[in-house]
Amino acid sequence: MELNDAIPLQWPGLDLVLRIGAASVLGLLLGLDREWRGHAAGMRTHGLICVSAAATVVSVMGIYHQLDSPRMDPLRLFEAAAAFIGIIGAGLIVFSRGRLHNLTTAAHLWLTTVVGIACGAGQWPLVAFLTVISLAMVTLLRVVESHFGREDRRLEKDADG
Repeated sequence: MELNDAIPLQWPGLDLVLRIGAASVLGLLLGLDREWRGHAAGMRTHGLICVSAAATVVSVMGIYHQLDSPRMDPLRLFEAAAAFIGIIGAGLIVFSRGRLHNLTTAAHLWLTTVVGIACGAGQWPLVAFLTVISLAMVTLLRVVESHFGREDRRLEKDADG
């Protein structure tokens, strides 16, 4: 089997530290709301997923540039991340006593994955925008919901059932 040349062991450069460091800090920050509310996927889960996504991008981009092969398809990275986080999100979503639980957490995990991928790719404007929007949606919108009254999310039972 033919393998690519290994990268020599060295101290990571500032760019790598920034990409992975930003993913870890932002992943934890994005999971803070979920943690405070005692949801299944809190800070650690969000942080791990964000760092994992960033590390995957860094690794795949490094291999892509190292091999310089036209047959490499970076879009497969996003497909794999979407499939994996879809499985995790589906496992979190629970329907119990006429209520749907953890749907926001599952959606937030997907956004955290995208933030991690963007950190790994060094797309800092996208990272900043996604983080601000995410925090606004999961934290500030909770205030708006409580001010206007939260609708009853209990689903109506089927009249035929």
